Amino acid sequence: MKTGRRSDRQWREKLTREQYRVTRKGGTERAFTGEYWDHKEDGTYRCVCCGLPLFESSSKYDSGTGWPSFHEPAAEESVGEKDDRSFFMRRTEVVCAECDAHLGHVFPDGPGPKGMRYCINSAALDFEPGNGDE
Repeated sequence: MKTGRRSDRQWREKLTREQYRVTRKGGTERAFTGEYWDHKEDGTYRCVCCGLPLFESSSKYDSGTGWPSFHEPAAEESVGEKDDRSFFMRRTEVVCAECDAHLGHVFPDGPGPKGMRYCINSAALDFEPGNGDE
């Protein structure tokens, strides 16, 4: 069973107001304000809701956008994608594959072999220090 099967009340109790707004309601934090946008330690970025490893520090880079950016997820099966047509735009939303938390968006303008930029909200992440090679 996916851990995303919690009531709204349970999510509100588990998460901070900002984490809830971003992950459960699809919000976005302001650029250059999140805890991890300029974070440079080695380790693993996990879903703040369920703890699933999402991104390794080895794939993080400075995109200049003000949000943590990664060129690939920790594992292909760690994240899911959804079509997002909000705000009169067409984008690809990135969600946690385990609990369906909104993480951010992915764009085809990044570095790396696949050329992707996963633009992720800090409020959707927990960081686990380590060697970044989980």
